[in-house]
Amino acid sequence: MLRRLHPVQPDSFNFTPANLEWARAQMTKYPEGRQQSAIIPVLWRAQEQEGWLSRPAIEYCAELLGMPYIRALEVATFYFMFQLQPVGTIANIQICGTTTCMICGAEALIEVCKRKIAPTPHTLSADGKFSWEEVECLGACANAPMAQIGKDYYEDLTPESLEALIDRMSAGEVPRPGSQSGRFASEPAAGLTSLAAAKGESEMNASVQLAIERGETLKRIDGTEVPILTKWRGLPQPEAAIDDRSGQDMTPDTDPRPSAGTPADKTGVTEQEAHASSAARPVSAREPAGARTDETSDGN
Repeated sequence: MLRRLHPVQPDSFNFTPANLEWARAQMTKYPEGRQQSAIIPVLWRAQEQEGWLSRPAIEYCAELLGMPYIRALEVATFYFMFQLQPVGTIANIQICGTTTCMICGAEALIEVCKRKIAPTPHTLSADGKFSWEEVECLGACANAPMAQIGKDYYEDLTPESLEALIDRMSAGEVPRPGSQSGRFASEPAAGLTSLAAAKGESEMNASVQLAIERGETLKRIDGTEVPILTKWRGLPQPEAAIDDRSGQDMTPDTDPRPSAGTPADKTGVTEQEAHASSAARPVSAREPAGARTDETSDGN
């Protein structure tokens, strides 16, 4: 599927100070001269800040990492998780439409989105608050049908509960994520069949608890939500890139041959490499002079 940048683009993009600090911290995960390896997390942070990836955002990230714009654009257009068009100011609702969710009613959830948000995916609602799309499996099959809204999963959905979620979000609320049918996690929908007496220490599972504590389910990420940790800086650092950060390959041209130190096999062959060309190759009048010198034992 061909993915293009949106025809309407903002004039500029800049990370918030905290997000810029976060991005620079991610760059330290890689050897000097290999900062481009951080392109996916840095692009993702830009999307978390704005909701989608604009051309200025992609170019900003490329410049931050010292890489050509086209390389960053290749990454952004390859992965479908990157939104290349504006999304709802409150949320982009991602309905899982893969087998389990489809069997359990995902199509009915999509009809709700078509009616309450927009008839087509990747389209803003009339008030600009919401957009929606169908996505591949999100890995919560035991709690189907489900949707990812913002940063969290809303599971065990029905058309009625999804409508209620959209209305509450539109009114400024942030509904509790997780199962919408009352399940703690992914235990049987009809109730526990074993370990029924076991009780957890929390009313909510860890994922839901963390989402409520941080309050970032529908929030644009500005970098102030959690401390920026760089635990890897206390570990031995990898060596610098072999190209010595000059852009030129400094690897020796005379590497050991594969047959070095290897005894001849039963045929007497010591070379463990394929010939550059084959004597069976058809002769062409257009081939350059000397192209077949390696095909004869005497070089003639």
